[in-house]
Amino acid sequence: MRDDGGVARRHLIIATAIAAGLAVPVTRATAAPIADPSPTTLPVMTGAAVTPRGVPATVAPRNPFLAFAPDSNLHDDTWMTDAIARPGPAGRLLQATSFAEPLSLCGSLSFDSHRRIVSVCPSRATATEVRVIDPSTGAIVSTYPLPGGPNVPGPGQFQNFTGGGYFFLDAHDRVWTVTKTNHLLVIGEQSASGRLTLRHDYDLSRVVTGDERITSALPDFEGNVWFVTKQDGKVGVLNSRTGHVAVRELGEEIENSFAVDRDAVYIVSDKRMYRFSMRHGAPHVDWRVTYANSGVAKPGQVDAGSGTTPTVMSDGYVAITDNADPMDVVVYRTARHLHGQRRVVCQVPVFGSGASATENSLITAGRSLFVENNYGYQDPFGATAGAVTQPGFARVDVNRSGTGCRLVWTNHDVTAPTVVAKLSTTSGLIYTYERPASPTGEQPWFWAAIDARTGRTVWRRYAGSGLLFNNNYAGIAIGPDDALYLGVIGGIVRLADGPR
Repeated sequence: MRDDGGVARRHLIIATAIAAGLAVPVTRATAAPIADPSPTTLPVMTGAAVTPRGVPATVAPRNPFLAFAPDSNLHDDTWMTDAIARPGPAGRLLQATSFAEPLSLCGSLSFDSHRRIVSVCPSRATATEVRVIDPSTGAIVSTYPLPGGPNVPGPGQFQNFTGGGYFFLDAHDRVWTVTKTNHLLVIGEQSASGRLTLRHDYDLSRVVTGDERITSALPDFEGNVWFVTKQDGKVGVLNSRTGHVAVRELGEEIENSFAVDRDAVYIVSDKRMYRFSMRHGAPHVDWRVTYANSGVAKPGQVDAGSGTTPTVMSDGYVAITDNADPMDVVVYRTARHLHGQRRVVCQVPVFGSGASATENSLITAGRSLFVENNYGYQDPFGATAGAVTQPGFARVDVNRSGTGCRLVWTNHDVTAPTVVAKLSTTSGLIYTYERPASPTGEQPWFWAAIDARTGRTVWRRYAGSGLLFNNNYAGIAIGPDDALYLGVIGGIVRLADGPR
């Protein structure tokens, strides 16, 4: 007998749970693959497996208030190096798979202590939600809806990372995420089940108002949580023990995350590069430098400014890209005070005039920096959907004396519209996700690997075609199983070496 009343009661329970902000348990099942109705006519695999050849690593200090690197945040560690010791695929019998998830974009993927994927996933249709996902099946283990509703359609909606685009995972498997209502929520897991529950709610709406919107929040080495806003460029510090908040307003736009060192925080606005520290419980500017700026929001950029989260390097340097034409990789000395030295170590132009922009953090390993060209990307929909962007990856090295930098190589054949690429310092490969041109008009997406030493593209592997395989600024994660994972509009794509 059909029990319509039981079904209705179940729906009511779920609706009530969502309205009350409670986690909704999800039935475990293997997720279906993402639909690929028009597979590519290009070769599915090119290149060959490589013998791992590591590169010198930059070892960021351990922040006790973050999960162990590389599982703490989008850029993997407190210095935002985007470089990881996990090997990643070498290219042996590559297996490309996918998991269809409810339509959204899980842009940043972390892994908890149980090796489960943890992410915050904004959507155009439903509320942004925290998800725990089984990486072997793609099954959603648990969800937690965040307040604020779905993304509001409009210009730039696919280039707005506020309200959960950046989050961090702490050492206790707790997600710290800002919301569209300008709160900072701490959401914890029940270790065995993965069920998500609200542990704390910090209301920041008294200092962040209207459309200012919080871009990112991260802890310093004392446990204070720093945050920045997109509009008005507010830099705030929350004492998570007392709830006290101190804010400094720059009057500039901050659309990226930031880097944290033991005694400093590095923030870039659409006009300047800053070093901050704490003074009398409030954010204090130690130094600021205006960088070169064309004043143009180039295709592929969020605003007319730097598109990078600052990256801290070894030996006392921090790096960004500016917004000159062509764009420069810029390296600064981090010291609070300099004695007879210039703040700027170097400005090295990369790619070409009228064809250079990035909206992703630099990668660093040792004295090397790696930069990706995103020039030409617009959004997943409309007249420019799927358009091929300008190619390019480049490597810039700081010289041993710290008196300048040089362009080591430029790769002109990989076309990566928006992905946050990752370097494995063990394999020596940069992993990226590209959208090459196709003579038949389909929109193919490929995984690709670049040799960090030489800049040579060593292999490519097809992922899928069309809108559902577009990653729209999401970042690659190298999982504990050494596979690559990436959030796309249709779900999650995965790449791993095949069995030996």
